[in-house]
Amino acid sequence: MENLIIQLITGAVGGNLGGFLLKNLSLGTIGNTIAGLLGGGIGGNILAPLIGGAAQGGGMVGNVAGAGVGSIVLMAVVGLVKNMMAKK
Repeated sequence: MENLIIQLITGAVGGNLGGFLLKNLSLGTIGNTIAGLLGGGIGGNILAPLIGGAAQGGGMVGNVAGAGVGSIVLMAVVGLVKNMMAKK
C-alpha cells in the first residue's frame, strides 16, 4: 500500500513538473495532476521492478523513478492528443 501512495504522490509531482517543462503540452495544473496520478500508478507498477530490480520488488528508487517517468509520459501523450484535436 505504501508503494502505491509513493507512486501517486511522485506521479502528481511528475505530471506538474512535466507540464512546467513541456509548456506546449501542459494540461493545466489539475489536468497535469490527474494525468500524473494515473501515469504514476501505472508507470510505477510497470517500471519499478525493471529499474529497482525484480528480486527487490522494485524498491523505493524504482517506485519513484517509474512513477516519475510514467507520469511525464502520460501527461505528454494526453497533451499531444489534445493539441492534435484542437487543430481540427
